[in-house]
Amino acid sequence: MKFLIDAQLPRRLAHQLRAAGFETTHTLDLPEGNRTTDQALITFSLTQHCVVVTKDSDFVETFLLRHEPWKLLLVSTGNIDNDELLRLFHLNIDQLTESFKTLEPHCHYKSASINCCSC
Repeated sequence: MKFLIDAQLPRRLAHQLRAAGFETTHTLDLPEGNRTTDQALITFSLTQHCVVVTKDSDFVETFLLRHEPWKLLLVSTGNIDNDELLRLFHLNIDQLTESFKTLEPHCHYKSASINCCSC
């Protein structure tokens, strides 16, 4: 499974996912860095078949209306520190990745304020 981490999430999350064996790109790794447009992230997701991990709820609309990006993980944890966010991913990553593999199109999984959408 591949992940694309959006700008509002820490680069440490990308490092943590890579250490867990997942191919992961953070927006800071892209040529435009954190200025990469949402459409560019969607295109990257579609061409690379990766899950966009974001706090940006605008992606939900494009996902539901246009089925873009390829897959979406909306992080809606509110105002927590980065260490707590990383802990949530550590505790839930196996269940999340399994959900992306098994969910029917447009089904949703919710756990620990992390929502995933699969298409």
